Amino acid sequence: MIFRARYIEILRNFIDKPLIKVITGIRRSGKSTVLNLLKEELLQRGVKEQQIIAVNFESFAFSELTDNQKLYAYVQEKIQLTDRYYLILDEIQEVQAWEKAVNAFLVDFNVDVYLTGSNSHLLSSELATHVAGRYVQIPVYTLSYAEYLDFTKHYAPQKLIDKANSFQDYLIKGGFPVIHTTNYDEETAYRVVYDIYSSVILRDTVQRYKIRDLELLERIIKYAFDNVGNTFSGKNVADFFKNQQRKIDINTVYNYLNALEGAYILHRVSRYDIKGKEILKTQEKFYVGDVSLLYATMGFRSRMISGILENIVFLELKRRGFQVYIGKLDTKEIDFVAERQGEKIYVQVAYKLESEQTIEREFGTLLSIDDQYPKYVVTMDSLWKDSIEGVKHLYISDFLLTEL
Repeated sequence: MIFRARYIEILRNFIDKPLIKVITGIRRSGKSTVLNLLKEELLQRGVKEQQIIAVNFESFAFSELTDNQKLYAYVQEKIQLTDRYYLILDEIQEVQAWEKAVNAFLVDFNVDVYLTGSNSHLLSSELATHVAGRYVQIPVYTLSYAEYLDFTKHYAPQKLIDKANSFQDYLIKGGFPVIHTTNYDEETAYRVVYDIYSSVILRDTVQRYKIRDLELLERIIKYAFDNVGNTFSGKNVADFFKNQQRKIDINTVYNYLNALEGAYILHRVSRYDIKGKEILKTQEKFYVGDVSLLYATMGFRSRMISGILENIVFLELKRRGFQVYIGKLDTKEIDFVAERQGEKIYVQVAYKLESEQTIEREFGTLLSIDDQYPKYVVTMDSLWKDSIEGVKHLYISDFLLTEL
C-alpha cells in the first residue's frame, strides 16, 4: 500500500475534531486506501483496534446493512465501552437513509466519524439536511504525477527510464491507481478503465438520478469528452442535437451534466473576469475526472492533446487545494486562474511553442495581467526553458512536481 501523504496530512488536522469527515471522489480513485492509511494513523496514535469500527458497504460481508436501522444496531452492538470510538464507513451511499444513522451516532455515542462516497450531490444534500455545519468534505483524486512516480517505483521500476518516457506513460494511461499496480499494456489498461467508467455511469449516475434515456446520456458524455478544454454550455449541447434533427430540452441537458458532475465524471469550471473580479455565468468549461476516461471511451486522439494537457494541469491544481477558474481579460483568455487562501497563480497550457506567434500568445496574455502573482506557461517543450519578464516556462512534468 503506497502512502498518499497529501490526504493523510489533511485528515490529521481533523482527527478528533467535532466534524464528520466526508471523503469523496470518483470510484477507484483510492478513497478506501486513504481510509486504510487513516486506520494505521489512528493505531500509531495509540487507538485500540476494537475502538475502530470499519465497514465497507461494497463488501459482501456487510451486505445485510442495507438501511439506517440495521447500521445503527450494528454500531451500537460494537460500542461497549465509554471510550471514544472511530467510525470508518466506506461508500456510505449504499445504505438507505444513512444520514439519519450518522446523525444518531453523533447524538448517542462518543464517536469520530469518517465517511466516503462516490457522489458529491448525494452526500452534500443529505448531510446539509441533517448535520448542517458539522461536516468537512475532503476530495480524493486519481493519482497525481508525483504519486504515479511513487507507484511506478514500487510496482514497475523498469518503466522509469527518463522524464519524457515517464510522463508519456502517465499521459497515456492516466491516474487510476489500479492501472499502476502492475505493468498493464495500453489496451488492457483501457479495458480496466472502461469497466470503472461503466460502473460509475450505472451506479452513480443512472441509478442515483433515475435517468431513463441512456442513449441521450451517452451522447451528452461524448459531446463533453470531445470538447474538453473548449467552452460550451447546455445550450450549445441542445443546439448541437437540434442540428442533428434531435430535439432536446435544455433543462434535460443541464440535469444530465449535473448528474455527471455529481459522479465526478466531469468537473465544471466557471469563467472569472480578472478586471471586474467577478465570476461569470456563461462560457464555462468541463474537464474529465481522469484523462484515461477519454481514451477508454473514445480512443487516444492526438488532435485533443492541448485539451488533455489542460485537463492534467486542472486536476493537479485541484489536488493542491486551489479554486480554479478560466480567466477572462478583455478579449483574452487565461487557461487557469487558481486561488488558495489568499494566494493566486495564473497558468497557460500549450502543447508546443512552435512559433513566435504562439510564444506571443501564451506569454503576452500573462504579461498583460498587472499584478505580482506567479505566472506560468506549461508545455511539452523539454528543451525550451526561457522565461520572459518573470513569466516562467516549465515542461509539464516539472510543473506537476513544483511546489506551488
